[in-house]
Amino acid sequence: MADTLQTDRTRVRRIPNRGAYDRATIHSILDAGFLCHLGFVVEEQPFVIPTLYGRDGDTLYVHGSAASRMQRAIATGVPVCVTVTLVDGLVLARSAFHHSMNYRSVVVLGQALSLTDRDAKLHALRTISEHLIPGRWDDVRPPNEQELMATTVLGIPIVEASAKVRLGAPGDDDADYALPIWAGVVPVRMTAETPVDDDRLLPGVTTPGYATDYNRRFGQ
Repeated sequence: MADTLQTDRTRVRRIPNRGAYDRATIHSILDAGFLCHLGFVVEEQPFVIPTLYGRDGDTLYVHGSAASRMQRAIATGVPVCVTVTLVDGLVLARSAFHHSMNYRSVVVLGQALSLTDRDAKLHALRTISEHLIPGRWDDVRPPNEQELMATTVLGIPIVEASAKVRLGAPGDDDADYALPIWAGVVPVRMTAETPVDDDRLLPGVTTPGYATDYNRRFGQ
């Protein structure tokens, strides 16, 4: 299996030195996020839908209602584009033109496959759940047969992808460094706040550690 996921379609053309195509970089960015935007075209109409995902090896899994137009359309085999972006900082330069953002992003191109086998669907749903909140799946009631029938689960092979990353300080024009204007980076990160108990919790039910310590997911 080739380590690179680069193809002509995924080659970064704008500022190509920020591009990366190795599995390790692409997987690490996908594993740090959990919200993707899924793009596809149906009857010449473009759609971009935000949705949760999970990764297992070289497959991304997404799910949704079996009645959803998105799920019905993609399950027929239309090409898809999946994007994930993580914002790490706002880059404030001395000139308006050179303001930017520190980020990590991934684009995956491919064709979604509808999972029909019961065990395969359960594995994919568990993968999504464990990607979002590790440890939660084993605590909850698993989907019953009616719920599985009402859910479409899609697998998207990660075989054609690219990452793009910007790090570091602003890049001003040489002449602008003499301007008395503050420049630098405002770091941005996602944080989880204190969990809020459901009003209908049974007496004695306590908040699990994977909820109280959820910021570990973000390296905090």
